[in-house]
Amino acid sequence: MQGTSSREASPTTQSFVPQFEIREKFSRAMSDMYKKEVPLYGDLLEIVRGINREFMAQNPGLEDELGSLDRVSEERHGAIRLGKPEELAVMARLFNVMGMVPVGYYDLSVANLPVHSTAFRPIDKDELARNPFRVFTSLLRMDLLDDETRRQAEESLRDRDIFTPGVRELIRIHEAEGGLTPQQADDFIREALETFRWHNEARVPQEQYETFLKTSSLLADIASFKGPHINHLTPRVLDITALHQRMVDMGIETIPEVQGPPAGWPILLQQTSFRALVEATRFPDGRGGFVEGRHRARFGEIEQRHTALKPQAMDIYDRLTAKAKEQGAELKKQGEDVYRARYQEMLAGIFEEGFPARTNEELRRRDFGYFTYELIDKGRKDTAALDEARATWRQEATNGGWDASTRNESGPDRWTRNILESLIERGLVRAVPVTYEDFLPVSAAGIFKSNLDERSGLIESGQSSNRAMLEEALGKPVGDYHALYREQEGESIRAILT
Repeated sequence: MQGTSSREASPTTQSFVPQFEIREKFSRAMSDMYKKEVPLYGDLLEIVRGINREFMAQNPGLEDELGSLDRVSEERHGAIRLGKPEELAVMARLFNVMGMVPVGYYDLSVANLPVHSTAFRPIDKDELARNPFRVFTSLLRMDLLDDETRRQAEESLRDRDIFTPGVRELIRIHEAEGGLTPQQADDFIREALETFRWHNEARVPQEQYETFLKTSSLLADIASFKGPHINHLTPRVLDITALHQRMVDMGIETIPEVQGPPAGWPILLQQTSFRALVEATRFPDGRGGFVEGRHRARFGEIEQRHTALKPQAMDIYDRLTAKAKEQGAELKKQGEDVYRARYQEMLAGIFEEGFPARTNEELRRRDFGYFTYELIDKGRKDTAALDEARATWRQEATNGGWDASTRNESGPDRWTRNILESLIERGLVRAVPVTYEDFLPVSAAGIFKSNLDERSGLIESGQSSNRAMLEEALGKPVGDYHALYREQEGESIRAILT
């Protein structure tokens, strides 16, 4: 491999490429590769861009909040599945080159899937604004497999190396030097892509693949192949209901429902997808040749992101989602056509009755959502009003016995919110919803299960989640996304009131 020696270009002679630029180029290169591997994904991007163009034309002020059409249409998240703790450890180092760190713990065993997950993403608000590329990364849980299946999976994965020597060397250089030069960054992107590329030749005989499949389609996908091929790459759409219907009208086979909150509630994350493709796969026959077979794992997902919720609102959301799951199971008994026709109405009814905030303004007033606060022109000019609000806030803070310069760990207190509301009502400050940058385990599990091979088994998991196991593999704790959102909100408040 060329261009990977630390002697070729030192930071004293050539500047390092910013991490967001490597992340942006890698995301684009991944998208180009996946488009060639899954042509329907390319069609999906065109549909998404068309929906986004129409939506932004109907809402001309949206560009100031979200960025340009190109910026929104370029946004992606991917998903991969790993088999061994050491694979996750190196993957964490690989993503760190691009400024992406693990955030959140997601236990998918609650949906009878033998994996748990985290999401690698940037966490700084400026980095997110430049390029918010995320990769939802799952790790096989050997502890959920029976003894014989575990032995077979460990044997299949034992000598697997999903990373090229070139990318390992470039990761080492980045860690030693603190960055990559332009040539090294280009080499890194090329070498890293090899880890995520689809290989249609399995590592195991078809009989072994079928054995894995009886336990779980996810196990078969993880333990039977040369690497963690990207199993979906997700663009962001601004009207997922219209997108889902357009896919159905075009004859694209979709999952039955849009996962997540109902249409009209600007909260968290909604997702839909076209169903996983049946792809020709070659299995070794033990005699130096191959037999033809099939594998179903890769699909096309689309997401719409909304306002991040605070824990008290997340508790309500989780309770309503559990209720919807129960009622949805009853609908499914009447057939998929009935389920498709009535699910969204049923879900909306549950939220209409149980979730007491329908707009971003209601979310803010009830302290249900995370928001950042900005001075607008009138606020910057009316310094007397702002100074008065600051003095009142400091006085109340002093009376309350806590330091006004510190951050309240639970978010803004009631008095602080009242002052902010008064500044908003007087037209001095505006509140901007914080976009939910993370994932929902119920929705992730729903998407995964909707795209399982029809021959797939499901594990019977009576065990609890095992966050410690995932963090041990990572070599570090996963980030708390609520803490990140609180800090984002708190910084904006301090900028106005201190």
